[in-house]
Amino acid sequence: MPNAFGAGGLQALVKGGLSVENKKIVVAGTGPLLLAVADYLRSKGATILAIAEQTSQTKLNTFALGLWKSPAKAAQAIRLRSKLLGIPYLTDCWVKSAQGDDRLEWVTLVQKAKTWSVACDFLACGFHLVPNIELTSLLGCRIENGFVAVDEFQRTSCENIFCAGEPTGIGGVEKSLVEGEIAGFAAGNFQDEAMALFKQREKARDFADRLNMAFTLREELRGLADGQTIVCRCEDVELGRLREFDSWRTAKLQTRCGMGACQGRVCGGAAEFLFGWKVESVRPPIFPVKLENL
Repeated sequence: MPNAFGAGGLQALVKGGLSVENKKIVVAGTGPLLLAVADYLRSKGATILAIAEQTSQTKLNTFALGLWKSPAKAAQAIRLRSKLLGIPYLTDCWVKSAQGDDRLEWVTLVQKAKTWSVACDFLACGFHLVPNIELTSLLGCRIENGFVAVDEFQRTSCENIFCAGEPTGIGGVEKSLVEGEIAGFAAGNFQDEAMALFKQREKARDFADRLNMAFTLREELRGLADGQTIVCRCEDVELGRLREFDSWRTAKLQTRCGMGACQGRVCGGAAEFLFGWKVESVRPPIFPVKLENL
């Protein structure tokens, strides 16, 4: 529906010139990204009506108590939260549906046994990040649990191919940077220098693990979409159509799901969450290009 965006997508559009001044926005989904997006949109003149966080208050409290291990992260969280004072931050809460005639007019929120509607101009909704592993998959690197498998020196299963950052696990910029340094040293055969960074990487990975545990998607979210919900936006494939099949490959062959411009980057993650399907096919040129470039 027009004006219902991914959280990062709306932020990118605003950076590109979309005006949200005096617009009423609901930010929903999960994770620290929601706070960052809400802060940015507010700085551009938007009115943030609510931040709906699907995780529980108990998980959030446990995560917050563990921030003493990462003082810089704790300070960042406090600073960001203080900038959003006055905006309702609702835990155990998510968007059940979005309605409107030709564009978004209101959303329905659910929090435990309570359901209510909020009139708004935009919805910014984000449920985690998905790593780009297409290139490593095409090269034949081993993939485990949706991420590129690497050894202690960031080597993949393919000789002379290293991998660092989000493809090895979602964990933020600090994790990505230190993994990149280790990979660089290892690729240059400076193993001692690489090993000196192992402790720093372990600390970054520990924070990432705690973050992912705190914001794990809850089971109730699997039942939000109905038969008319579009899963593949490129090819307009609805959930009801996909329910007729038992694998990504079969659904793709019969419905063209995943065969559009995004090549399954959007619907692939949705299909994996909804059905447990593994997206199997990756083809060059990894990202869409113009024929004139080819």
